[in-house]
Amino acid sequence: MRTGETVEVVRRRLSGEARLDLGRHPVALAFDDGVLTMEGELGDVGAKKLALERAAAVAGVRHIVDRLRVAPARRMTDAEIRDHLRDLLLEAAELQPVARAGPAPAGGPAPGGPDLRLGSLGASVREGVVTLDGAVPSLAHKRLAGVLAWWIPGVRDVVNGLEVVPPEQDGDDEITDAVRLALEKDPLVDADAIAVSTRGAVVTLRGAVRCEIERAAAERDAWCVFGVDGVRNLVER
Repeated sequence: MRTGETVEVVRRRLSGEARLDLGRHPVALAFDDGVLTMEGELGDVGAKKLALERAAAVAGVRHIVDRLRVAPARRMTDAEIRDHLRDLLLEAAELQPVARAGPAPAGGPAPGGPDLRLGSLGASVREGVVTLDGAVPSLAHKRLAGVLAWWIPGVRDVVNGLEVVPPEQDGDDEITDAVRLALEKDPLVDADAIAVSTRGAVVTLRGAVRCEIERAAAERDAWCVFGVDGVRNLVER
């Protein structure tokens, strides 16, 4: 396909997804030599991941430059996001002793370095985008850190660059375990009421909950997990 045709196919794919609501959240597209650039602000993390998945499935798209952001639930400064992230990482028992508090560097963060350093975890925040770096001992640690970052209401995107040392084999069972952990840690969700399964990185949620807020929170938790490509929310209320 020619460049214009590829962009048009991608646009049709995105327009066919009601969740994206392109009338309210437009996405700019540019395509050159197999590289698709996507830029815009979508409603939530699920919409962002869905847009990327739909675009990646179009023939001829070999790589995506992801400049999609999520509309924040609440406006926060980068410093406020950093402080919230620090507290969440330190409070998560599962991340100990990976995340450890240490003395703040004199004069603040080093230029070009991470804004936050907790043990082997590092994080930078720029215009609401959290970039996680450093090393963790398991995929479970990597995924939990990413979920906690997404939970901060002012966050517009999370780039999870944490390295798992030693490397682990990933799969659907690992994703399922990570989603279950996210549900267990979410105070808005009764994790015991929701069954989780994963196939081909698509998570299915089943069960019954008390209200629509809890149902929506469970779905958002699943989308926040690194490696999840889709969520089928079959939870009833």
